[in-house]
Amino acid sequence: MNKLVFDSVSQHPQILEFISASDRSLELLGYTNHGLRHVTLVARRAREVAREVGLDDRTQEIAAIAGFCHDMGNFMGRTQHHYWGGLLFHQVFQEKLPPAELVSVVQAIANHDKEDMKFSNPVAAVLVLADKSDVDRSRVREQSLEATNGDIHDRVNYGTLSSDLSVDSKAKRITLSLTIDVSFVPILEYFEIFTERMSYCRRAAEYLGYRFGLVINEFQLL
Repeated sequence: MNKLVFDSVSQHPQILEFISASDRSLELLGYTNHGLRHVTLVARRAREVAREVGLDDRTQEIAAIAGFCHDMGNFMGRTQHHYWGGLLFHQVFQEKLPPAELVSVVQAIANHDKEDMKFSNPVAAVLVLADKSDVDRSRVREQSLEATNGDIHDRVNYGTLSSDLSVDSKAKRITLSLTIDVSFVPILEYFEIFTERMSYCRRAAEYLGYRFGLVINEFQLL
């Protein structure tokens, strides 16, 4: 069995159609970008985090694959999209991955958006950190101040000028650093939306043996 690699997954016609259809569905529901812009960033960030915390090359590749595919089940329904995504991945790639790697990816996808989130493999933890840390103006579909006034998610994303996830292996700390335009969106609104996300990130970091930190406008909050 040839090893499945990220490039073949990211160019796979079915996977690309799943992602495109999911993003169209979420656009109709008023959600921020969940298409190629988001999944490509999550895949890259998942690979980087996996590398920085010391996971081997193959696990880094698996983490990137999970990151690229994690949201592709949204076209089948938003509420259970993590389960749909895991099932779709299994359907497409069950003959192309060893069982242990297949389980790691499916479990990571199915786990990434659950209230009862539990971690039993590092790929799942890395995916949560990569996904939940993606807050940025470029995710907002209508790039104007007027268009963002009605939705707090759009306001927070639009008000975020930059986001960076870094790993300090010596201090055993994973830090999300944000630059927020506080003249447009109060930091309090960020916490109204992302408190649960930050809890997920903290639990994911702890599973990997790290502490999670949050820095906003160079001020350390966590």
